[in-house]
Amino acid sequence: MPVSIDPNSGFCFGVVKAIRKAEEELATGEPLYCLGDIVHNGQEVERLAALGLVTIDHDEFARLHDAKVLLRAHGEPPSTYETARRNRITLIDASCPVVLALQKRIKKAYESRPDDHAQIVIYGKKGHAEVNGLVGQTGDRAIVIENENDLDKLDYTHDISLFSQTTKSLDGFNRIVEAISSRITPGAKFEYYDTICRNVTKRIPNILKFARENDMVVFVSGRKSSNGKELYEHCRQVNPRTYFVTSPDDLDGLELDLTQRIGICGATSTPAWLMEAVAEKIKGINKKD
Repeated sequence: MPVSIDPNSGFCFGVVKAIRKAEEELATGEPLYCLGDIVHNGQEVERLAALGLVTIDHDEFARLHDAKVLLRAHGEPPSTYETARRNRITLIDASCPVVLALQKRIKKAYESRPDDHAQIVIYGKKGHAEVNGLVGQTGDRAIVIENENDLDKLDYTHDISLFSQTTKSLDGFNRIVEAISSRITPGAKFEYYDTICRNVTKRIPNILKFARENDMVVFVSGRKSSNGKELYEHCRQVNPRTYFVTSPDDLDGLELDLTQRIGICGATSTPAWLMEAVAEKIKGINKKD
């Protein structure tokens, strides 16, 4: 029974940077907080918690004083930096460089609007940490579009500038572009910017190839991961025998055919050690049989 792990799966460079910074700070022995889950993977969050990382939400952050706080890769709105200044909080900023560059572009576009009716539109998931940081660059006035069903929120008689959450689907973004283009009225300007991280978009063709090469696929991801949900659906479309698991324990009860090729892959928020643990359990099941 061949069991293989997709070499292209696992943490993206932004997550690697955030976790490395967390480990470096924790090694000093000083208390360290993280604003939100450092990564959308429960097992990795638990691993770092065991090393001393304390995860807090924005309400707890607002009450914190004279402490050290790590900002995860997703990025934060300007209000977070203002709270840190006011409360004498030392920030360890692990925001992804791609996200920071996008924040600057959105802020510049917002500040250079020809009039108050011009709309900054973000294709992304409402409430997602990265999207909250992007919307914050516009004084919370940007309009978030999750899919074509949200397009009625826009006023097509006024200018529209469209950006995208860095981890969204390129195909989905292109569909939004086409839909807005077909509705914009003469005299109104529509500008769009493909701000999707290519490190993420490359995962899709790679993972499709991997899913086709295996008889069965075990996709490992945290349930909070938007990227994980999207990549899992891509796998399932080309290989219906794709199973979603969050840990080796989730393998219990799955109908794994141990005589066939089993591929293991995951999201940009899935640690390599977790995929390896899943592989080891599958190999152990085979030995028992």
